[in-house]
Amino acid sequence: MKIYTKTGDKGMTSLIGGERVPKSDERVEAYGTVDELTAFTALLADELRTDASAAGYVDDLNRILSRLMTVEALLATGTAGSDKVAPLAPEVVAWLEGRIDALQATLPDIDKFTLPGGHRAVSLSHVCRTVCRRAERAALRADAKYGVDATALMWLNRLSDYFYTLGRTLTAHFGVEETLWIP
Repeated sequence: MKIYTKTGDKGMTSLIGGERVPKSDERVEAYGTVDELTAFTALLADELRTDASAAGYVDDLNRILSRLMTVEALLATGTAGSDKVAPLAPEVVAWLEGRIDALQATLPDIDKFTLPGGHRAVSLSHVCRTVCRRAERAALRADAKYGVDATALMWLNRLSDYFYTLGRTLTAHFGVEETLWIP
């Protein structure tokens, strides 16, 4: 099977279920941005994979990668494909909240914003956070026009919080200084 089909050469693509839409459709923008987040999340996991003591974070990220693929599929579903992708279970949000709480419990309280940096993994975590926020905004635009799985929207919102907390956690893990923004 060839990877190219030539069916998108004039700016159209197919959603799950066969509906043809412009590549500028809000759903395509949303699942494309989640796809970008998936790639950055995999890059972060690869960066951490070289450190055996970071295996728990890699396990979290692998679980997140699987959920990101589900969110992509949910966003890529047209009206005729609504029965082809199972919605996210509310437990995925609860799991993410539990991970955020567990990571945050190990961190000192702060009352200022943090600046990314200090270690490649920390910066990648913040890249994931910012791309996640953009994906959430795109998903909200798709939701306003077509409707999107409510749990997927909640999960994206929590996921950006997870990446922020992970970035702070990795700062401590790698023993680099956390830089607070002081205007």
